[in-house]
Amino acid sequence: MNRTRRVFRGAPSGRRVFRIIPGLHWLEAGSLFLLGCSAILLVGCKQEPRADLVIVNGNEPESLDPAIVTAVPDMRIAKALFEGLARLDARTDRPAPGLAERWEISPDGTTYTFYLRSNLVWSTGEPISTADVLYSWRRALSPSTASDYAGQLFYIKNAEAYYNGQLTDPSRVGIQALDSRRFQVQLDYPLAFFLDLCCYPTLAIVPRHAIEKYGDGWVTRTPLPCSGPYELVAWRLNDKVRVRKNPRYWDAARTRTELIDLLPTASPNTALNLYKTGIADVIWDKDLVPVELMDLLIKSPDFHNFSFLGTFFYRFNVTRKPLDDARVRRALALATDKEQIVRKLTFGGEKIATHYVPDGVANYQSPKAAGFDPEAARRLLAEAGFPGGRGFPALQYTFFASAGGGAKIQGKIAVELQQMWKKELGVEIGLRQIERKIFYSAQSRLDYDISASSWVGDYNDANTFLDMYVSTSGNNRTGWKNSRYDQLILEANRQADLLRRAELFRQAESLLVNEDIPIVPVYFYAGFALFNDKRVKGIFPSILDEHPLQEIWKPDRQSRVHVRQADLATRF
Repeated sequence: MNRTRRVFRGAPSGRRVFRIIPGLHWLEAGSLFLLGCSAILLVGCKQEPRADLVIVNGNEPESLDPAIVTAVPDMRIAKALFEGLARLDARTDRPAPGLAERWEISPDGTTYTFYLRSNLVWSTGEPISTADVLYSWRRALSPSTASDYAGQLFYIKNAEAYYNGQLTDPSRVGIQALDSRRFQVQLDYPLAFFLDLCCYPTLAIVPRHAIEKYGDGWVTRTPLPCSGPYELVAWRLNDKVRVRKNPRYWDAARTRTELIDLLPTASPNTALNLYKTGIADVIWDKDLVPVELMDLLIKSPDFHNFSFLGTFFYRFNVTRKPLDDARVRRALALATDKEQIVRKLTFGGEKIATHYVPDGVANYQSPKAAGFDPEAARRLLAEAGFPGGRGFPALQYTFFASAGGGAKIQGKIAVELQQMWKKELGVEIGLRQIERKIFYSAQSRLDYDISASSWVGDYNDANTFLDMYVSTSGNNRTGWKNSRYDQLILEANRQADLLRRAELFRQAESLLVNEDIPIVPVYFYAGFALFNDKRVKGIFPSILDEHPLQEIWKPDRQSRVHVRQADLATRF
């Protein structure tokens, strides 16, 4: 769970009039002018027609390889290009048949047999078979792929042992192609959310022939063989990703929009100007609107808010002193006034996080974490050897740089935490702001002391939040290892009794937020999208914030150039 260009209007003389939305920085204006010039060229360029749908998608993708993507903007595109055996239903957020037309589950719940559709081909025309499924899953599981989500396959028989090098024969992993259309999976134990995992990008089907030919650069080569509803037309850095309806996709008849552009921008002013001028049809993320305008935007008919599974928190690097002491971590947690942060800094319907797993997760209710208690925090810090903060070493709170908007809250939260910890504990915490891509790499390398973090559920189950802190998870990124926690998660996932399963998860979550405290949840996100629901259809409230591109369409696909500026201006 991980965000103003220009407007041209025809003047009586036939000239193009350039207008910047008020408040736009002059540097942004310059970049918008260049984009505007590009837009004029595109309007008159026969080789590249205007897209039917334009989406402001957030930061420039790091990759489109579904086995290694981790950021939400990257995943949105990867899911459009590559499909798995199952896919998520846009209205229910539940698994539905994808490349597999159906599946059978053994009576004991440990064996799944998937039946591939008979009309599956890559966008380049070659047939898709179970051999491609087998290759894709083995590739995602291979350490050489370096997938942060390889652990999603560890529920399969011998998968974790193979990943860790305890087994070297991939045929011993519990996945096999029975024939060209039947694919079988053997799990270690029944798993309530296994079909949800089959919808995730990590388990999507990718083209072996292209990967073996081009290596790591395969996603940049065209034509790119795609298994999903769209195929890649172009990926132009700092410009756009353009995708086109895949006519060979098994469900192409129900893919609603022919040509879609996804624009990368981290500037909220740019994003909002693109939207207000009719150049863009959708803004996905709250990070991509100016936070100072949120109180106005929330009143707009184009503002769409919904509950979804996402938590903002900060994490500790427990391998560094004095953060290796749970008393220090607990003191910092108890000195964090979450209510003040939400009241002062967030304006989109967020709620303080009194636990880690968001409300609304199926079959689960979290234990409550201790709240703001500065007196107890000071006592704990003194017990750890730092009375009044004396002798406390220099530490840093790390967060990613942003151009503004909702993402700008990251810096404001950092300042707020710094002041709280100084006031309540007498400790000096420095602030370290780094570029977003470097930020995530630094987290993975444990190159931080305390770090801003967020997580959005991959599926509607408590496990999607809790299993990331098992010792072997690539998403742990804290250095924290607890054998009791690992065992609780393992036992919970083996439970058929939902009540007992929930109780085991509660014990595990209590370790996270009340006892060892490698993380401190701060607030729960509220889902956000900006679009005119009279002009854009197929976007539904989603607890997983999932909005499949093939479902989105515009009743009137006329060029946005013809949309009256006066009409747009009245919506804000």
